[in-house]
Amino acid sequence: MNDSDQPNESHQTTIQFVCAQCGRQLKISASLAGSTVKCPVCSHVQTAEMPSPEADSPQTPADLPVPGASSDQSASPESSTPVEAAPVTSSLPEKRVPGLARSTEAEPETKDTPVRQLFMRMLDEISKIYVGQDELVLGTLVALFSRGHVLIESVPGLGKTLFVRTLGKVLGCKFGRIQFTADLMPSDITGAPIFDMKTQEFRFRPGPVFTQLLLADEINRSPAKTHAALLETMQEYRVTVDGVSHPMDQPFLVLATQNPIESEGTYNLPEAQLDRFMLKLYASYPSVEEEAQILTMHSQQLDLNDRLERDVQTVTSPAEILEVTRENGDVRVDEKLVNYINQIVRLTREWPQFHMGASPRAGIALMQGARTLAAFYGRDYAVPDDVAQIVLPALRHRVIMTAEADVEGYRVDDVLSDLVRSVEVPRI
Repeated sequence: MNDSDQPNESHQTTIQFVCAQCGRQLKISASLAGSTVKCPVCSHVQTAEMPSPEADSPQTPADLPVPGASSDQSASPESSTPVEAAPVTSSLPEKRVPGLARSTEAEPETKDTPVRQLFMRMLDEISKIYVGQDELVLGTLVALFSRGHVLIESVPGLGKTLFVRTLGKVLGCKFGRIQFTADLMPSDITGAPIFDMKTQEFRFRPGPVFTQLLLADEINRSPAKTHAALLETMQEYRVTVDGVSHPMDQPFLVLATQNPIESEGTYNLPEAQLDRFMLKLYASYPSVEEEAQILTMHSQQLDLNDRLERDVQTVTSPAEILEVTRENGDVRVDEKLVNYINQIVRLTREWPQFHMGASPRAGIALMQGARTLAAFYGRDYAVPDDVAQIVLPALRHRVIMTAEADVEGYRVDDVLSDLVRSVEVPRI
């Protein structure tokens, strides 16, 4: 074999291509051509394509174009040295992952643990009635098993009530709903003392908040004094009326919704109320395939109660949920990962596009959510991927943009994504 044959052999065993996001030169085995790979530098996921056979000679790294670079700009040594791309091999569908893309070089090994089996059973049962909205489903389960609450922002008609009812059936929990209106009073939520004519005494009549899965529909249509009725309930899991505390049944999860379109007759949620929500999730319109499935599944004029009883199985119980939640607290979080979370949260208070950054409660939410995600994926330790998946839902409602950033059209998710990319990901 002569020297001129060497490049041809290398070209046959490996292929080189450019990351479409950061411009880094990547290489991978030719046997993986056409598969999905991930850039180890910026975590961008793309398809590894075989170079065109029409080329007279294989392109060298210096010949390959770098997206966003001018034609007279030479590639830096760092970007011209090919690095090994990691094949994307996840046992969970990519669509089930909210937040940023995965950030480690290889998918951590997962085990078929009892928690992961429970997680997959819940997803299977929910999918029998509720179609799509993977971010909403996963985020809600993460919040439930982390003792958190969820704020959902979506337009009407996307099945939020159906989702909560289905979730209650799958989990074996009680379901309640409160339609927030401008004239709703705090006592309409928490309950109030009533006079018992038989005993000639006042006794407490519990309000609709005494449930386990509470749908607070259009919560921003009530004034601040009504919102305040939920503060103690969401944080301390009790209701205090006339100096007497009434404990709530646990687990207790609040799913509050607000319409991002209609602003007439609405009240902005105060920062203290927003900070009580562990995650803020967006429910978007379904895809073409999902909407066709919805039309087929829910256009037969069948009683929904009968379908829930007949088609959906209860796969867990409140006692098991509380036990799994306690076990999730034992998931290991390395000190490097603690520092990584701390850096992200503290950096939001210094970022130029933010008028106000996140509180320490945001870091607690990231820690708890990372532990729960790790348990769902069958691991007893958390990795930076777990933090990256929930960093947007955990922070987007806890930061306030500056007036200049709003005028310039910045989106909070885009700014947060830039902030997270600026923090070095620890190797664990």
